[in-house]
Amino acid sequence: MNQKSLYERLGGYEGISAIVEEFMSRLKEDSQLGRFWQNRGDDGIARENQLLVDFFCSNAGGSMYYTGRDMKTAHKGMKISESDWSILIGHCAATMEAVQASQKECDEVVAFLSSFKNEIVEI
Repeated sequence: MNQKSLYERLGGYEGISAIVEEFMSRLKEDSQLGRFWQNRGDDGIARENQLLVDFFCSNAGGSMYYTGRDMKTAHKGMKISESDWSILIGHCAATMEAVQASQKECDEVVAFLSSFKNEIVEI
């Protein structure tokens, strides 16, 4: 029995794009995390969103190719704290609930993001 990839179970490209849109909206509107997007232009934010879609699709078993920087390089100097990380993970879980993903998919996405914690959290 072939199990569907996480990419397929999340609805493919369209599903992951919707998840990223919801997730980024929550992050930008957060009173603590919003600072990371405060002085960014619309074009830069759109590019970041597309890179995140590509990153998720690629790592979830889709055919997209991620061309962005590695997580350590992309987040170096941002001073992302443990507190910031905890809030981000909370928004991830809330996003998965908002898009009505199953608990299994939610757990897999949170675990996937959590695997990059040591490359992203600096302080």
